[in-house]
Amino acid sequence: MKKYLVLAVICLAAVINLKGTLIKRDPPHRLEILFLGHTANHHLSEKLAEIVQQSFFKDGINITYTNNPDDLNQANLSKYDGLMLYANYDTVSASQESALLDFVKSGKGFIPIHCASFCFRNSAEYVKMVGGQFSTHKTDTFTTVIVDKKHQIMKGIEPFNTWDETYVHTKINKNIHVLTERVEGNHHEPYTWINNYGKGRVFYTAYGHDEHTWKNPEFLKLLENGTIWAVGKKAGKDLDKLSKPDPAYTIADIPNYENRNPAPKLQAPLSPAQSQLITQIPVGFKMELFASEPDIEKPIAMAWDERGRLWILETIDYPNTIISNPAEAHDRIKICEDTNGDGKADKFTIFADKLNIPTSIVFANGGVIIAQAPDFIFLKDTNGDDKADVREKLISGWGKFDTHAGPSNLHYGFDNKIWGTVGYSGFKGDVGGEHFDFSQAAYRFTPDGKHMEHMGATSNNTWGLGFSENNDVFISTANNSHSDYLGMPLSYINKIGMPPMTSVLKIDGHYNMHVVTKNLRQVDVHDGFTAAAGHNLYTARNFPPEYWNRIAFVNEPTGRVVHRAILEPDGSGFKEKDGWNFLASADEWLAPVQSEVGPDGAIWVADWYNFIIQHNPTPKGFENGKGNAYINPLRDRTHGRIYRIVYDNAKPSTVKKLDKNNPDQLVAALQNDNMFWRMTAQRLIVEGGYKQVAPKLYTLIQNKDMDAIGINAAAIHALWTLKGLGLLDGSDQQAITVVEEALRHPSAGVRKAALQVLPSTIKSMSAIQNAGLLNDVNLNTRLAAILAIADMPQSAAMGTTLQAMQKVPQNMNDYWISRALQAAIATHVKGAADDIKAANIAANNRARMSNARPDQIVKINVVQNAMKFDTKTFTVKAGSLVEIDFSNPDFMQHNLLILQKGSLEKVGAAADKLAQDPKGLEQNYIPKMPEVLWSTKLIDPQGKTILKFRVPADTGDYPFICSFPGHWRIMNGLMHVVK
Repeated sequence: MKKYLVLAVICLAAVINLKGTLIKRDPPHRLEILFLGHTANHHLSEKLAEIVQQSFFKDGINITYTNNPDDLNQANLSKYDGLMLYANYDTVSASQESALLDFVKSGKGFIPIHCASFCFRNSAEYVKMVGGQFSTHKTDTFTTVIVDKKHQIMKGIEPFNTWDETYVHTKINKNIHVLTERVEGNHHEPYTWINNYGKGRVFYTAYGHDEHTWKNPEFLKLLENGTIWAVGKKAGKDLDKLSKPDPAYTIADIPNYENRNPAPKLQAPLSPAQSQLITQIPVGFKMELFASEPDIEKPIAMAWDERGRLWILETIDYPNTIISNPAEAHDRIKICEDTNGDGKADKFTIFADKLNIPTSIVFANGGVIIAQAPDFIFLKDTNGDDKADVREKLISGWGKFDTHAGPSNLHYGFDNKIWGTVGYSGFKGDVGGEHFDFSQAAYRFTPDGKHMEHMGATSNNTWGLGFSENNDVFISTANNSHSDYLGMPLSYINKIGMPPMTSVLKIDGHYNMHVVTKNLRQVDVHDGFTAAAGHNLYTARNFPPEYWNRIAFVNEPTGRVVHRAILEPDGSGFKEKDGWNFLASADEWLAPVQSEVGPDGAIWVADWYNFIIQHNPTPKGFENGKGNAYINPLRDRTHGRIYRIVYDNAKPSTVKKLDKNNPDQLVAALQNDNMFWRMTAQRLIVEGGYKQVAPKLYTLIQNKDMDAIGINAAAIHALWTLKGLGLLDGSDQQAITVVEEALRHPSAGVRKAALQVLPSTIKSMSAIQNAGLLNDVNLNTRLAAILAIADMPQSAAMGTTLQAMQKVPQNMNDYWISRALQAAIATHVKGAADDIKAANIAANNRARMSNARPDQIVKINVVQNAMKFDTKTFTVKAGSLVEIDFSNPDFMQHNLLILQKGSLEKVGAAADKLAQDPKGLEQNYIPKMPEVLWSTKLIDPQGKTILKFRVPADTGDYPFICSFPGHWRIMNGLMHVVK
């Protein structure tokens, strides 16, 4: 009997052991903490969340910031291990309260901080859970009194001294366990405590009014310990087991633009797996490696063909290896394929080599067009071996004197043309018999390279372009303008005599980017977007609805982040809101340069992977190379990664590849929910000249359905496909009739597309009026209608209508519509064009200078690539009239301010603060304060201006500076005023 009992025990143990091996255990994961803040100026939750984010990140704790209380819902909270609350919300809705309480009861952590004890005062249960409620406070500097030194939260915590608000609490729950007190005389105020609520844990501290406390190392340690305790034992144990890369650091010759002390060190590179361990993406997403070194190197741009294959540009020569002999060039186009469906590339084919610093790639006419300054080159495989056997120059004239300021972001547009951007290296050349000379701009050209158009002037070095599903054009530029909207093509702006830069409007709604590394290295616009690259929207339907045609991805390689730019309508244009990050890394090599929706509906990220990102200005002790980048042997030549960011609940793509010889399949793909497949199908239909599909296109256009966000994408692409096939040139009346009918489509985007493809005729003008589009309820579509009218033959009756529209406040208060009306009136009202143009030019000139003759002329230039003035001092007579001729040969914008005596630091600090104001650029970063005596606007590269002023009567030294963010500390001098 005993023998059988032993056998039974052995069998039971074996079963238990087998069961244990069969149960799938989730691997250890980083802690996911949702930080709920607010938008108030009191208690700056966003800034403090950044401090926590950078402090906790390398220890394996992710902070996801939100200021939306509606994120307190069961579905969202279930993704997190804990909730940190630092905000001033008086009330909580019943659904929010229920979700929050249930979240904590279920065993999750709650970390209310400081003012959180005065939140949600309409919920007695919330106050009970927190453990008390704020009552009153003063302010003082006081020292922590530790009550329970043995509790695990207090291990390693030393008493700390800080200035803070002296909270006094009421409604204190008798079940709380006090960890620290604030002692004032004989009064002992509970200041940090813990509480249990259901299966969950609550950690509360009254500390934390502002940065005095939040930057205190002991407070941050206390907060981190409390957070780890609150999320529970299991999550805490998982965190202990989590692999946390600890890269080596060595002393190296690294530029120190910020004058950091201690100076930055060189981090050793990490493997892709290690890099991912210290990279954060949104909860509910996975980061999957598609390709990496040694299979690929230095991917600067990527695109996909109709077979869904990834093509990348590899540039080992960037930035300074400019080669005149093509045989010596090292760069190439590489096709990366996943042949077995496991999500990783396993086949790599060199399509073309012997390239030199290519910067963008786009598919067209059966091949690819690449930007390789000074040329755009067309390459094509004609025999099916995936090797280019055609290599032709399409357009020449792109500047190459600075390789990070050349052409980039080539995209096939709705209008069947190729769009792109260029920085200050610019373009100077002839296309189709027309001469062009522009820089810092958006442009478009026909795929055959025979026609080009300058579309808009940007404010800085530009490396970002993207389209919405309704054909809105967005741009990002370096130097504090990470989100811009191209509202009116330059042709309309020129017609009314306005400055070229008014074609593009800065719309970003915030200054800061939100990094998770403390070791941020930037040239200027410190803590902001100094190297914004790309502006691609989420134009598929695999991500949650909040992303659809609304969130753009702006890469900031200096910050190691991919920013989520939330785009919202603002009259006829748009405004951007801070969506924090889609990806953020503490790996100081990770450098996202392109993020875009791929064929699978995921976001693909090209990681340049380089410790050195900065190009110029040249740091002290360094020299510039041929590409105008400072020479540094630390610039990497061998690393590079491509990642896919995949949503957990994503559905498989219904399209895997397209056959360019199957027009029916291509028409069907116009209905796909991923704009990549729709645009690819549109391009292939147009390139194939498949006019026989017109009836099917009519059917798509006549479909009045809309998706959940009011878009009928198939109809939009079908309209542009008709245009591309040449069926709207008057040869096919049925096609024109279908387009005219689409002017009344329920989707504003379809109405807009119909306006943009409609022939410019008197008949079309009548159709637009009859459809009521000049008063369209959607102001973006109304804008398109006015611009369409501006291109149509002159009509006196239309001129009267347009002048009446100018009297409508909604029109004249709209930034873009007010200007579009001027352009349309210039067409339709005889004599108005010259008057409008003259008035705008005169207004612009008045803003720049007066006609008085100066007593003295002083010439001041910016030193190119040095961020300095060439003049440190100059002397003028008191009371005289002085003219400063200010020239800017540098690669970025600068201004010149003359200040009151002794006010350098005060004005400089105000300028830095102004950089964080969304309207800072509109003010040219000039603080509105009496200490600023005279100033110029921001002067574009290669630009000049004149500043005239009457010298003060008081003698002495008057500082002059450039107030662009971060510049004033080194771009300054003195004006000596003498009798």
